[in-house]
Amino acid sequence: MILRILILLALCVPPLCAQTADNVLVVMNQASRVSLETGLYYAQKRGIAKTNVIAILTTEGETISREDFDRQIATPIATYLTRQGAQDRIIYIVLTRGIPLRIEGSAGQAGTAAAVDSELALLYRRLTGEQVRTEGPVPNPYFLGDAPIGEARQFRHAEQDIYLVSRLDGYNIEEIKGLIDRGSAPSREGKILLDAKGTPDQKGDLWLKAAADRLAAMGMGDRVVLEETAEALTTTGKVLGYYSWGSNDPALRRRRLDFDFAPGALAGTFSGADGRTFVESDQPWSLAEAEGTPTLAADFIRNGVTGAGAHVTEPYLEGAIRPDILFPAYLSGFNLVESFYLATPYLSWQTVIIGDPLSAPFRTHTLAAADIDRGIDPQTEMPADFGPRRLKTLSARAYSSQGIHPETTRLTILADARVLRRDRAGAIQALEQAVARDERLAAPRLLLAGLYEEAGEHDKAIALYRRLLEIAPDNAVVLNNLAFALAVRENNLEEALPMAEKAYALSKQNPNMADTLGWIHHLAGQNDRAVELLEEAVRGQSRNAEIHLHFAIVSAETGDTLAAEVALRRALEIDPKLEEREEVRKLRLKIGQKP
Repeated sequence: MILRILILLALCVPPLCAQTADNVLVVMNQASRVSLETGLYYAQKRGIAKTNVIAILTTEGETISREDFDRQIATPIATYLTRQGAQDRIIYIVLTRGIPLRIEGSAGQAGTAAAVDSELALLYRRLTGEQVRTEGPVPNPYFLGDAPIGEARQFRHAEQDIYLVSRLDGYNIEEIKGLIDRGSAPSREGKILLDAKGTPDQKGDLWLKAAADRLAAMGMGDRVVLEETAEALTTTGKVLGYYSWGSNDPALRRRRLDFDFAPGALAGTFSGADGRTFVESDQPWSLAEAEGTPTLAADFIRNGVTGAGAHVTEPYLEGAIRPDILFPAYLSGFNLVESFYLATPYLSWQTVIIGDPLSAPFRTHTLAAADIDRGIDPQTEMPADFGPRRLKTLSARAYSSQGIHPETTRLTILADARVLRRDRAGAIQALEQAVARDERLAAPRLLLAGLYEEAGEHDKAIALYRRLLEIAPDNAVVLNNLAFALAVRENNLEEALPMAEKAYALSKQNPNMADTLGWIHHLAGQNDRAVELLEEAVRGQSRNAEIHLHFAIVSAETGDTLAAEVALRRALEIDPKLEEREEVRKLRLKIGQKP
């Protein structure tokens, strides 16, 4: 089997959108019933198109390894964004209950543990090719800091190279649906409750005081209740915002707050690890009876809050969500997730935001579609904001490390965009120009050889593979592809077999390379060995129709009609178009089926 490698990925056909459902990507875990139910309910509620809803496959547990995060969560989302050319159009990624909360790692301020959501926010930056460290927090470029609210801007990729990630979560599906319902019909009414600990020189209390002052300056002082003493805050009437020290305040002794939260209400605390779980616990409602740090953001959702900020583990006070930014931003017109991200200092850290990003009760201005998805960059044929960023990052790296001219890098980026648009001729043209400029380019040559194969220009492909083998004699993909081409196109089994054996050994039994080696053994008449290898390939690549077809053909050759029938049926389930191929017709005759 020929393996093709895309050097770069991106393409865009800009839709008409403006901070609406078109800008939201909903991510569900197909292993979790509640995740699927949550995602579909939200998509229906907000009118989100099916093309903006994807199902990944990952653990239902709340913790995941970094390797599995990359493979099971980040990569499928990146693939969707790339294939859809949606890097700029999607600005909100909404995760659903059943997707892990935290990434395993070391603890401390320089640790590698992080919230899944916070790590995923940097996916845009990683797609541009920028290398992002995993140790410690990464400054959030959208964080407002000490700047006045008037300097905050609605989120768009022209200015920010991140995604705004939130999740729809709670103790159970009924409470999650309630969260979604409240987010779609938020109120403007209600008080903002700010409960200090009575430590006026401590940063948290200073931020709560600053929140009250900012809201008063906005003409909303009459709806602010600031409790600056050591007593717990109490009030009556509708509540639109709440922030406190949670269980870090000795005066707060109950998990259940007796507040009447209005639809659209936001909440948060300076309590570390308040987002550590969304699994209902048996801890008593009285904090005085509980051990540890029992504050949980899910309690806010149960109590009627619409948006909550929390942390999967200790963020340290400098990493906490800032109430003096959160509430003034929300009440001045920013949506739920923009408000929380404006108030969040760090990414790749511990923060999770719960709620519907489109909830915006005070919104008075919406960005035009052209301000969000600004079309195609002519130099890269990628989205207008994404393409130049990727070109800048990759050309700088290629030039500094290998002295490759930026124009050569641009041509390889252009080729990838054309491949994804199925413009094979245009991609070949760009790659031929790129490799003509620089003899050292291995990856573009590999992609070009694959395109030659698709175009039926097998002699050109084999010549390129031979040249690549001179540059990289131990490259398993090059060895595999050349072996397959020599065996299938030229019947040169004598040269192909040792190459395939070497590729298989170097790849540590990669299923695609097991398929190539097995098929070459079949062509050489060694079907017993071929069956072993193809059986291994089928186990490792259960969704590859070509591998199932190879296994079916070789099984039929060995007289195992039942295995051949099962494998053929599976191949056709995956790719019904295989029915048109001559080898399928011959296989049906061999196993006694009508073609």
